[in-house]
Amino acid sequence: MTAPDIRPVRLAPLDLLGLGLLGIRTRRLRAALSALGISIGIATMIVVTGIPASSQAALLRELSALGTNMLQVMPTPDQDPPALLPEQAVPMVQRIGPVTQASAVANTHTLVRRNDRTDPKDGSGLTVLASRLDLLDVINARVRDGAWLNPATAKFPAVVLGSVAADRLGFASLPGGAAPQVMIGDTWFTVVGILATTPLSPDIDRSVLVGWESARTQLRFDGHPTVLYVRAEESQLEAVRSVLPATVYPERPGQVVVSRPSDALAAKRATENAFSSLFLALAAVALLVGGIGVANTMVISVLERRSEIGLRRALGASRGQIRGQFLTESVALAGLGGLAGTALGLLGTAAYAAYHGWPVIVPVTAAVAGVAGAVVVGILAGVYPSIRASRLTPTEALATV
Repeated sequence: MTAPDIRPVRLAPLDLLGLGLLGIRTRRLRAALSALGISIGIATMIVVTGIPASSQAALLRELSALGTNMLQVMPTPDQDPPALLPEQAVPMVQRIGPVTQASAVANTHTLVRRNDRTDPKDGSGLTVLASRLDLLDVINARVRDGAWLNPATAKFPAVVLGSVAADRLGFASLPGGAAPQVMIGDTWFTVVGILATTPLSPDIDRSVLVGWESARTQLRFDGHPTVLYVRAEESQLEAVRSVLPATVYPERPGQVVVSRPSDALAAKRATENAFSSLFLALAAVALLVGGIGVANTMVISVLERRSEIGLRRALGASRGQIRGQFLTESVALAGLGGLAGTALGLLGTAAYAAYHGWPVIVPVTAAVAGVAGAVVVGILAGVYPSIRASRLTPTEALATV
């Protein structure tokens, strides 16, 4: 008669998980303190990436508001005869793929006066410009007082003053009641609005803006724009700049000059690169601190539970089951710490960003790494302690009881 084939009992995944969580349930205070150490490390990673990312987003939003993706197109100055941009220049530019917005102004070569009693030859150093209605959105300007031109007022003698033009003409604000007037050429124009300062378009600040159609009928404007304002996707800005002369003036592209991208765009790109490097460095340090904490916790756990290991080995537990128990406990401990740390980091980042009025931005990689990184660290930190625990013989482990 042959001896029965005795094989070790295999633990189901749920049984292994319950066994791994046994140490956490029975030593709740120690588990909580251990998870707290991991949580602090992960929360630190979330905070040191989330807060700079939120600050960066606020900074980049401010830089973008200045018009970092805007180019100006105009005829080359001091030409004889002067070059004239086509009347259809704006629609031609708008057909360029990466271009998002385009508008134009045109010098009417007329003088503006506060009233008909001032010197007809003194224009106060101001320029009277015919303007398209979409100019305000393209140059990211806003009205300080009154209103911008609309399809109705653009056809009649109405003007909007730039911030500097308003000061020179004596309009700190628009009074209530009857609207004030200025004289352009020999025609009275009603002032309907005053613009706030436009940092990247100082020429607009020193201008008096009239509607495109009104300039044609009242000021004998010929319809040729003198400056185009073009917005394009930032990543394609240089490519758009290279094709603008041939697009705007196909016959004589050499007589068209395009402004270079603003210094604000260079500052924005430098800020993005600097913050990206900072994220990586701080995240690496936080993960390293969390990994050391998990490894230390599991080594101490094996030393404290030698008697438990010896008893289980004496009752027939295999070395693989011992390894699985401690490795599962390490991963569970790290995972719980990672979840708690991620939640704490998100709350801390949201609170700090809200206090400063920033948008709440947490890099997705940081949030995922908060949990996934903790699990990976838990596996790495639990390998050595679990192997060490599985190598203990029942007699060696129970000798300490």
